[in-house]
Amino acid sequence: MTDRTPPHSTDSTDHTDRDAARELDRNSNRGANDDRDRNHNCGREREREQTRPTERATDGGIGTDPETDTGAETEADASAPTRTETSNGQQAAEPVEHVPIADPSLSDTVLERVEAVLEDGMLADGPEVRAFEGEFSGFCRTQHAVATSNGTTALHAALESFGVEEGDAVVTSPFSFVASANAIRLAGATPVFADIDPETYTLDPADVERVLDDRDDIVGLLPVHLYGLPAQMPELCAIANEHDLFVLEDACQAHGATVDGKRVGGLGDAACFSFYPTKNMTTGEGGVVTTDRDDIADGVRRYVNHGRDPGEGGYDHTELGHNYRLTSLAAAIGRVQLQRLLEFNDARQANAAYYDEHLEAVPLETPTVPDGYGHVYHQYTVRTESPDERDALAESLAARNVDSSVYYDPPIHRQPAYESVSTAAASFPDAEHAAETVLSLPVHPSLSTQERRTVVEAVHDHYNL
Repeated sequence: MTDRTPPHSTDSTDHTDRDAARELDRNSNRGANDDRDRNHNCGREREREQTRPTERATDGGIGTDPETDTGAETEADASAPTRTETSNGQQAAEPVEHVPIADPSLSDTVLERVEAVLEDGMLADGPEVRAFEGEFSGFCRTQHAVATSNGTTALHAALESFGVEEGDAVVTSPFSFVASANAIRLAGATPVFADIDPETYTLDPADVERVLDDRDDIVGLLPVHLYGLPAQMPELCAIANEHDLFVLEDACQAHGATVDGKRVGGLGDAACFSFYPTKNMTTGEGGVVTTDRDDIADGVRRYVNHGRDPGEGGYDHTELGHNYRLTSLAAAIGRVQLQRLLEFNDARQANAAYYDEHLEAVPLETPTVPDGYGHVYHQYTVRTESPDERDALAESLAARNVDSSVYYDPPIHRQPAYESVSTAAASFPDAEHAAETVLSLPVHPSLSTQERRTVVEAVHDHYNL
């Protein structure tokens, strides 16, 4: 059994070395981007001329630098929007036409890299995929990364590699995208739900203990790092070690998130990421499994390639598998996106910090970030006092052309596809309440200063502030 317990060191030298390593990592990643100033933003025909938010955050941090942040708009913030003169001679910002919930950013370098793959002619699996795998494992600081066609196939292939089968059960969250539980079923096992922590929306270790006390068929835990915040991994890994269970992280929304300075992807026995267009980085469609375990990495490599032994040519298939491979075209996009991931996460954290400050007087619960946790804000999710209030707020935002979305209602155990799953009949009050009251606001890195102001103004207007 692998020791999966994340570090808890408070030694100042540890933190100094870690911070220096992060800064070196960040500078290395950003140095490659100096010539990538002009972005092509999917879903928009116009190039943005408005200044992006200027607050920065350290890797894995949760907002602005407390030593330099004054809580006021910076000079760049104040000058960013295009302005017109009103009838009384005052300057007013041009209204924003639409604030989307997501807006993927693709640079010229992506186009160049994809064109190079097209010219090379190796469009399916190949050296470009191997290079992406090596770079992503380096980012997560794991021994292996195995690319797959999407996040769901990553979860499925990983579970198959753990040997999950009919008669087994895996504990996971009912408050997640349905793929996390679906993958357990696709592997032949039964998803068993435990309730969430109402503050973080991630799996509650105490409720996991309750489930384990009631069942003897649990073989693993599948915690979900929801909205960009890691699950309570130290506690969950300790439980897994005590009960001899594997831990498979669903990190599909948490690229670069951290616990005590250690990135997700290397906190459990294995982890799975998604590269869907709305994620913190994208390959168009894609996924990856990260692990330090040779047996899991080899198992995933076989499963995603029709059961062939890794590195073997020909048509010898040693076990059942699927075609879950990533294409070289997708890997080419991913390699460029990975170089910009820290930049993207910084922008998300800056936008989240802006919301935290400017929504403080609003009767909403804003995201909770436990000490030692680095949130990367795949979503900025607020909670209202009631379901009716959530729906009314969403309608008010829509009237101002501000997108919002509910992730996820209904929870998995209330989905029609789970009516036949016996473990879904239980009640999980914290997950059910969250599903009825959460609402996500635009927080993507392409958000302009004026757009995020528009979001705040729309929320304030709804509450007559």
